[in-house]
Amino acid sequence: MTDDQSTFWADRSVLITGVCGTVGSELLRQLSAMPCARVVGIDNNESELFFQSQHYARHHNVRLFIGDLRDREKLRRKMRGIDVVLHAAALKHVILCEESPRDAVQTNVDGMINVIDAAEINNVERVLFTSSDKAVNPTNVMGTTKLMGERLITAANVYRRNAHDTIFASTRFGNVLGSRGSVVPLFQRQIAAGGPVTLTDRTMTRFVMTLEEAAALVLRSVELARGGEVFVTKMPVARIEDLAAVLIDELAPRHGLRPQDVVVEEIGVKAGEKLYEELLNDEEVRRTLELDDFFCVLPAFKSVYQQIEYSYEGYLGREVAKPYNSAVEPAMSRDDLREYLRRNKIV
Repeated sequence: MTDDQSTFWADRSVLITGVCGTVGSELLRQLSAMPCARVVGIDNNESELFFQSQHYARHHNVRLFIGDLRDREKLRRKMRGIDVVLHAAALKHVILCEESPRDAVQTNVDGMINVIDAAEINNVERVLFTSSDKAVNPTNVMGTTKLMGERLITAANVYRRNAHDTIFASTRFGNVLGSRGSVVPLFQRQIAAGGPVTLTDRTMTRFVMTLEEAAALVLRSVELARGGEVFVTKMPVARIEDLAAVLIDELAPRHGLRPQDVVVEEIGVKAGEKLYEELLNDEEVRRTLELDDFFCVLPAFKSVYQQIEYSYEGYLGREVAKPYNSAVEPAMSRDDLREYLRRNKIV
């Protein structure tokens, strides 16, 4: 936590949706160490919410509640007196959303509309939506609903008429290593069981980042936001085959196994899964600014907005020349990847 962060968050009241999720939990952890006036969390996972409440029982400015994005009135009540909303709740599993598309729409799209309405009614200062790489050129229901969420958040700025109206923005990042949705826990379990470690495709590449990095960059995006942007976090690239190999080398001996005895099995790409990860597409490049830690995608329809000055600390003053795609960005070597995993205590 920097002094600038402390200054920004001092005496602010913050609401986190999806507070029991991987990113929501880390946002709560980081904000609980800052001088916020209040940190309110909502989630519909009763069991995890109970354990979170027990963990933060001594933090008198932290309050956690059962809540659902589909409950418009609950959101309106919980946003009273809130300055910043960090919207991390969503249905995120690709196959489950594909099998239950109406539920994905009700939570990820209708729920987003409820968040926007509640924020506007309560004059919330800022709302930041945590989006996903899957919103870029989506190939599945989940990605499509995430893209719609970004569009709704950006379009909400159309109604701004003065400096006191709510600022809405999004941040987009890729794989958070060690999160429940990432491949790392799966590889760890498979190695502990003696293998095989299953790869969908040996050529697959992914952007990667740690949970701490993801949450810290979400918080910085809140400070930078002017209205309508999508902040795309810069991340290193890893080949999934290299990730599996490094994890096997590091973890197999801890389970009494020789790395060479743990078999790697290629099982084929899942339906709707890409071999690479896209965080910035061709159309977005021409309206993107490059910052030190981010790319900042400006709204496509700025002409219908109040005049907003898109100026940022850390702007590098150069054009973005190409899409941000894990297939064309240089991947970490296995030694670099090993050091990255060790440095961030993932192995």
